[in-house]
Amino acid sequence: MLSTNTVVKVGIAQMDVVKTPNTIRTSGLGSCVGVVLYDETKKIAGLVHIMLPDSSLGKTSTLNAAKFADTGIEALIEKLKMEGAQQYRLKAKIAGGAQMFQFTTDNDTMRIGPRNVEAVKNELKKYGIPIVAENTGGNSGRTIEFNPETSLLNIRTVNAGVCDI
Repeated sequence: MLSTNTVVKVGIAQMDVVKTPNTIRTSGLGSCVGVVLYDETKKIAGLVHIMLPDSSLGKTSTLNAAKFADTGIEALIEKLKMEGAQQYRLKAKIAGGAQMFQFTTDNDTMRIGPRNVEAVKNELKKYGIPIVAENTGGNSGRTIEFNPETSLLNIRTVNAGVCDI
């Protein structure tokens, strides 16, 4: 029997989990950071598309956990554990966090990309999850796709080609 693999698409401020042979993808990573957490043994991976570093920046009473680094990573860990992943085996690959616009100010609030990357790294450190590869910064948007079978993260960067990490 032929196995057909599905590409699960994750939108901005969303998250999902896949198992082999499926892959998981998100597009439009500018200042946003795509965080892939995976368990190589179980061939399972989750992806969260982080928009902002901190949920205290949320303006609404209903919180979308996937939107923020501090809530999205925790929620993704829980979702992966419910699907059979072991937290102690989780590894991370991250991409995005570009500085999409050039500002002539030193105002830190405009540095969303670098602040997102920093917040993601702090959260992963808090949970003891090693970052095995990253493709962050710059000023180009990215599309990423992760394959839990190979543990490769394919990154297509606007004007900079394709690479696997």
